[in-house]
Amino acid sequence: MESRETNPTNLRVLTIGHSDHALEHFLTLLKVYSVDVVADTRSYPYSNFAPQYDQEPLRTAVQSAGLQYVHLGKELGGRPDGEEFYDAKGHVLYDKVAATEIFKAGIARIEQGIRKYNVALLCSEENPAGCHRRLLVGRVLTDAGIQVGHIRGDGRLQPESELAQELDAKHPQLDLFASAEAPEWKSIPSVLRKKRPSSSSAF
Repeated sequence: MESRETNPTNLRVLTIGHSDHALEHFLTLLKVYSVDVVADTRSYPYSNFAPQYDQEPLRTAVQSAGLQYVHLGKELGGRPDGEEFYDAKGHVLYDKVAATEIFKAGIARIEQGIRKYNVALLCSEENPAGCHRRLLVGRVLTDAGIQVGHIRGDGRLQPESELAQELDAKHPQLDLFASAEAPEWKSIPSVLRKKRPSSSSAF
């Protein structure tokens, strides 16, 4: 697949959640928005409720559709290894994760990749509001001046600015995009830690 040169002054990354969609629907969403690369940000690239999104069947389906697949769960996953990344209740401390060299390296790969390809960050939740792909990875990319758009299950492309306004209207006291220095910058749910499968590379 030929690379796509992107205007460096107008960089954009997409996000998508696989939910329990049929693979055909998922691939259609990717094609509608001309996605070239699926960057899987799940720490553990498998699903207990939608096995079609386990890493190998997903990789096969994505590549058969003429797209590229890369697993960046080790670098950008929402369930990092290490007790230091969790509070007493099991919430992931995003400020500590974002400060690691491995996370910074993952962000650098995304920043480099979106200059040539249309990249979609993958996680499991359809709604990106409380997902780490938005609250952690998207936050850092937004702070770097990169536009973030969320591909929704109904086919909409929801800009991050629109989603943020929507959430603010519903929960005016809830700062989901707290600053990187704020102690409340952490996962919303408590997260169980598991052993992570090995990662692979694509760009």
